[in-house]
Amino acid sequence: MRVRVFTMSEIDERGVGPCMDEALERANAGTAGFHLSFDLDALDPRIAPGVGTPVRGGLTYREGHLVCEKASRSGRLLSLELVELNPVLDDRNQTAELGVGLVASALGATIL
Repeated sequence: MRVRVFTMSEIDERGVGPCMDEALERANAGTAGFHLSFDLDALDPRIAPGVGTPVRGGLTYREGHLVCEKASRSGRLLSLELVELNPVLDDRNQTAELGVGLVASALGATIL
């Protein structure tokens, strides 16, 4: 199976939900489950300033949580990691606290 890349343009056009559904379908095809590596650089730096490579136009707060919630709801998440947190660049632990929330979402918490 080839690597499938979802560009921000595609996410804008299709929505993060359908893109995540496709990614989960691919990750779960013929496997025992999947590993989620969540790169905080994928988030917009207005909500995640404490990253090594901040790029405007990244995922929103809600989109980031939806990715993690869908991973959890799939029932096939075997492991996860949160990467690219740089506490030196963070603003009052904003990114670190967001990261904790994302891990909680991946472990079953939902945003109400």
